[in-house]
Amino acid sequence: MPPPREHNQPQDEEDDDTAGVVKLISAEGFEFVVDRKAAMVSNTLRNMLTSPGGFSETRQGEVRFPEIPTNILEKICQYFYWSLHYSSGKETAEFPIEPEITLELMMAANYLDT
Repeated sequence: MPPPREHNQPQDEEDDDTAGVVKLISAEGFEFVVDRKAAMVSNTLRNMLTSPGGFSETRQGEVRFPEIPTNILEKICQYFYWSLHYSSGKETAEFPIEPEITLELMMAANYLDT
């Protein structure tokens, strides 16, 4: 855990980009609150949340997915954390995917660039 900073010390840009949480909202309106660092596994989410253009996703820290059902978004959130845990390569494990959701999950993963 990094040492606490005094309020007048500047944070580096990486800390700003990954600090806090993000709310991901499925097509049915179910909300998943995930660590911002986990959400940054997705290049699409990274771009949405860090763009300097004043996008609502950047300001509000929430992203709506009107085309992604709850069960698929839940699996994607699980993958974000799995990816963070195993990204070092020191240990490996297969990410479990149920066959009946494979196609929808692949389409969502493609959109999210994960």
